[in-house]
Amino acid sequence: MEDGSEQLKHACGVFGVFGHPEAAKLTYLGLYALQHRGQEGAGIVCSDKGQLNGHRGVGLVSDVFKPHKLRRLRGDRAIGHVRYSTFGTSMLKNVQPLMVDYHRGSMALGHNGNLVNAASLREQLESDGAIFQSTTDSEVIIQLIARSKENTFENAVVDALKQVIGAYSLLAVDNEQIIAVRDPLGFRPLWVGRLGGAHVFSSESCGLDIIDADWVREMEPGEMAVATEEGLRFWRPFETASPKPCIFEHVYVARPDSVIFGQSVDEVRKRLGRNLAKLAPVDADLVMAVPDSSNQAALGYAHESGIPFDMGFIRNHYVGRTFIEPDQSIRDFGVKIKLNPARSAIQDKRIILIDDSIVRGTTAKKIIKMLRRCGVKEIHFRISAPPMVNSCFYGIDTPNRERLIAAQMTVGEIRDYLGVDSLEFMTIEGLLDAVHASKDEYCLACFNNQYPTMVPQDFEHRRVASRHVDTSTELLI
Repeated sequence: MEDGSEQLKHACGVFGVFGHPEAAKLTYLGLYALQHRGQEGAGIVCSDKGQLNGHRGVGLVSDVFKPHKLRRLRGDRAIGHVRYSTFGTSMLKNVQPLMVDYHRGSMALGHNGNLVNAASLREQLESDGAIFQSTTDSEVIIQLIARSKENTFENAVVDALKQVIGAYSLLAVDNEQIIAVRDPLGFRPLWVGRLGGAHVFSSESCGLDIIDADWVREMEPGEMAVATEEGLRFWRPFETASPKPCIFEHVYVARPDSVIFGQSVDEVRKRLGRNLAKLAPVDADLVMAVPDSSNQAALGYAHESGIPFDMGFIRNHYVGRTFIEPDQSIRDFGVKIKLNPARSAIQDKRIILIDDSIVRGTTAKKIIKMLRRCGVKEIHFRISAPPMVNSCFYGIDTPNRERLIAAQMTVGEIRDYLGVDSLEFMTIEGLLDAVHASKDEYCLACFNNQYPTMVPQDFEHRRVASRHVDTSTELLI
């Protein structure tokens, strides 16, 4: 995946614990495991003797939750969230879980996904007198829950979610329960685990692993789980729909050590590499990846082709959220601070470079220049996903279509723009083969323009207009 300003931002991540005296600390660890899903902000809300208390901040989990902050979060139930601003700016007020007081008491909610009808619902709610404190579409769900005429929190959550369209894997907590729910199309993953007598919820299975929780199962599309002192209860409050999980979770979003949608991410990505080697073979000296999300696909390509794999790039894992960039005296600084070629491994070599996608192409072009400066003889670029030609409206922050290079250029034109000797993308058929599925079993909208829900005509404009990055001192909180 391309690094720098054009890097695709993931969906968010949610984690929750019900029935453990150290719920906040366990949630903190779970968010650590889910950090790859969101690095702009993190938050935890706990329920302690009928009172909700929480802490949120802008930055990485380790920055937000210092020991003294965690000690203040008491209670045996907690929900947490790591965020990327796919809709709404990256200010503190938009960091989740969102927590409010209302006529039933207190509640908090953490949401992974995007709602395509959030703008129209917000306008309707505001015309009815609602006051919003954030610019996130998740607050629309909060408002709908608070205004529901249903007599229980659980039924109010159902009532609210029946009015929204789009993607949501979410956790909600009040003074008595944690509710976990996955939208009927199942865009985003959500796992249920168990730690002793405690119930655990996580966007990915890797979140369960970090606290040694047992895997129970993935929640199914359209399913709701309610954890109370009486136990854990599952039910299906929504109309049955044909599931459309996001296939890009397998390609890029999820951690390779996770299992999502019933399959190992590591195995899927290696199959993608194998399929790519069959589809686009080339004579070369080594296979290398643009780390880290492409490592498994590069290994799969190497295994299938018989061409050795090597770590041609060394990645700096200690880069923070922001850094001071010098003037043009240092070329391509934004890429160099994260990636540096291992010159001895690639000099005078014909290389096969594997990446999982090309977004705008500008960062890929810089990477190619770095390799050329190190004396690489040939660069054969192989992409383990099909060309991305449409925006995602369900929780992955993609540029609008006019800024996606594959929507504006042919493969040959992209090859010439990047300055590589050859360029090949995975086909949709090869992608589906890697996940052992048909085209009807996944959302492929970013590749084929077939969106599984209605998308308002002005949604793209609203999404892009709302997504400026706040640079005030609030980011330092």
